[in-house]
Amino acid sequence: MRIVVAEDLYLLRDGLVRLLEAYGHRVVAATADGPATLAALIEHRPDVAVVDVRMPPTFSDEGLQAALTARQTVPGLPVLVLSQHVEQLYARELLADGNGGVGYLLKDSVFEADQFMEAVERVAAGGTALDPAVVAKILGGPGGSPLGSLTEREREVISLMAEGLSNAAIARRLFLSEGAIGKYTTSIFAKFEIQADDDSNRRVLAVLAFLGATG
Repeated sequence: MRIVVAEDLYLLRDGLVRLLEAYGHRVVAATADGPATLAALIEHRPDVAVVDVRMPPTFSDEGLQAALTARQTVPGLPVLVLSQHVEQLYARELLADGNGGVGYLLKDSVFEADQFMEAVERVAAGGTALDPAVVAKILGGPGGSPLGSLTEREREVISLMAEGLSNAAIARRLFLSEGAIGKYTTSIFAKFEIQADDDSNRRVLAVLAFLGATG
């Protein structure tokens, strides 16, 4: 895959580049500030971008803003945010876009190279990869329709879907059968009025609708 890495800390940026290349991918640009990140994303149109949130010049939300702006020019650009912070407003905006893979991981929660690379590849393929702490933060706002129609168990299931878990993994987490989880996901799709399509796409749409409804 062709990847853009946006991280202002040199050692972490260099480490990410080396890790991604060790797994056979090509880093086409490694940037250290918001403007350079935006330019690289638009120029290279990578298969996925790994982006920090707080970057120069103001160290507020330049990385995430660059990703959002780039997605207006390159619809569906897959973006994996890797940060120490949860920027709730812009995270919702990114996740509610509805086009292309999205992910948001907290640096402190990434403990293994394989775990990180699995998230990168999932986002590049159009899926979601969300840290549980990010999900909890985003879901902190008031609910709304059709969110209110979900049962407590359906909320648990879709929250785990948002973390990127498969039905089998959700079943193990909730100590239920995979068939039961399939029934819950079918009910969730119906309540969010998501039509029959590729199951992976339906899962992404359901997660985005769920997170958007909590905004």
